[in-house]
Amino acid sequence: MYKRQAIGYTIIALGVFGVLFALSRLALLMVRGRAIQRQLEALDAPREDNALGRILLAAGQEQEVDVATLELRMGEAVLKETPRINAYIPLLKIIAAVAPLIGILGTVTGMIITFQAITLFGAGDPRLMAGGISQALMTTVLGLCVAVPMLLLHNLVQMRARSLTEILQQKAVSVVARRAEAEEQAQSIPEMAA
Repeated sequence: MYKRQAIGYTIIALGVFGVLFALSRLALLMVRGRAIQRQLEALDAPREDNALGRILLAAGQEQEVDVATLELRMGEAVLKETPRINAYIPLLKIIAAVAPLIGILGTVTGMIITFQAITLFGAGDPRLMAGGISQALMTTVLGLCVAVPMLLLHNLVQMRARSLTEILQQKAVSVVARRAEAEEQAQSIPEMAA
């Protein structure tokens, strides 16, 4: 009985921690997203306080390099920012996967206890056996009640992180494309004059 309660409380604690953690990650991503949106409105004045601004500042430092090198540097700048955005998101998926496993552990433990009681006292009272099995299955229910919302929260946080990463990648590519166009135009002007 006490083992099942301990396992049940563990699942509940894991679920509360997971939901609070997911909400905090979502709030952090929303703050970072707002900072990136502000930077999108002021692309000419990159700031160090957001991921896009840091990428644009990295592009500004690379004025003298060719397009291929700039492309590599932009890729490197995006790769530096991506882990900050995606930090700890896999933990949400781990919680979603572990919760039902802990629930199954509680069920198996409860079934073992129930069958030991049957072995000691016999199966004379089916209600006693059904009650023990019912209590044993509660930990599986708790595990599933934690896993389903955690999967939803994981996907929500992951989608938000992916959308921010895509914005960074798009802007990095547009910086490289603008530089390539400018170089191409600069090369075509002397050819036209000749």
